[in-house]
Amino acid sequence: MTGVLRDPRPGALPHGTKRRGGAPNLGPRAAAGNRAALLAAAREVFGSAGTGAPLSAVAKRAGVGQGSLYRHFPDRMDLVVAVFDEQVVAVEERAATPDADLADLLGLVTRHAVDSVGFVDLVRSRVPADERVVALGERVAVALGTRLAGAIESGDVPAGTTPDDLLLAVAMMAGALSQAEGEDRERRARRAWELLGMDVRIPAEIRR
Repeated sequence: MTGVLRDPRPGALPHGTKRRGGAPNLGPRAAAGNRAALLAAAREVFGSAGTGAPLSAVAKRAGVGQGSLYRHFPDRMDLVVAVFDEQVVAVEERAATPDADLADLLGLVTRHAVDSVGFVDLVRSRVPADERVVALGERVAVALGTRLAGAIESGDVPAGTTPDDLLLAVAMMAGALSQAEGEDRERRARRAWELLGMDVRIPAEIRR
């Protein structure tokens, strides 16, 4: 994605003032496209290289200038939180479906961890302390907690398990991925859950 939006009608000219050199200024439409492109690029860059990856790599992947990146995300944590907020929303949306159980939710969280080095950074606190990051964790705990009573009743987790315990288990699973690469990441994640005595159903992919 280049971040440049064009009018789909044949021959139509984009509205808006023109920049030097004749390039049209698409205003809010371009801004929305650039933001979406930056988030998609950051998801890929942070996923492969972690949250400490150069922001210049994100801008380059998105096809926009660094000035545009900083207009949308003034500092690194703004971008990190925006990217991982998408993942938390995915867990919350799954938790809101009637057929979801704890194994489904833990599986989705695990898929995020397997696919993203940056997710592991976040879970293992390799990013600076930030109240927004804490808030993301609290939202995940709430989502997992919606299915905790059923998992305890069915014997899938021990009685007395709390949402914070589930977050601790997620952190332990993420720790198992810190030195893993490629296909070994999912194998190690599955083994970590086995050792913790918890059932998870890891989806093959995440639909966006």
